[in-house]
Amino acid sequence: MLLSWMQLTIDATMLTFEAQSVIWARLSRIALGQGSPAESLLMVTEKVNAFAEAAAIITTGGTAHHVVKGYRRKVRANVRRLGC
Repeated sequence: MLLSWMQLTIDATMLTFEAQSVIWARLSRIALGQGSPAESLLMVTEKVNAFAEAAAIITTGGTAHHVVKGYRRKVRANVRRLGC
């Protein structure tokens, strides 16, 4: 039990760092005038879709760890795509 909580803590911490790098990359591009309307729309739609997916996981009996793992997968894809 303790190990699963420790793993959740580590994954949530990593999610925080990874998400911060994506936020920094996107806002830097917007501030420099290099952002695109498509990227701005993607920022919003990703959040709505991620929330819906997380809600579905929880309502079907999933755990917080499954939600965090799903978020991390999506954020890491953004890290790779944006070259953070």
